[in-house]
Amino acid sequence: MTILIILNHAPYDGTDLTWNALRLAGQLKKDGAEVRLFLMNDSVDLGRDGVPVPEGTSDMVQMTKDLIAAGVTVKVCGTCQTRCGIRKGDPYYEGAQKSTMAELSQWVRDSEQVLTF
Repeated sequence: MTILIILNHAPYDGTDLTWNALRLAGQLKKDGAEVRLFLMNDSVDLGRDGVPVPEGTSDMVQMTKDLIAAGVTVKVCGTCQTRCGIRKGDPYYEGAQKSTMAELSQWVRDSEQVLTF
């Protein structure tokens, strides 16, 4: 089963929304699903090093890197790179693939389930 998870929220926006999406992605991968993450809007900071981690919270950038290491494909909106996040204009780290709306469209059409957070 192929599951696409689209993230839109900043990693540390005062909610657990992004953290729970990353946790779900990890569990789905462990359960044998093919998991794909697409980061857009302020969630693009998950694809950048140097994002400050508030005290008492999980390092969600590291969580994303761990997902990549486990075989989850992570693509990040190229347009959002210059427009969004607290690190606007900063490049994405290796493994977080700069992508396009056309690639997201293809992923949506190829996935059996699409979840948005």
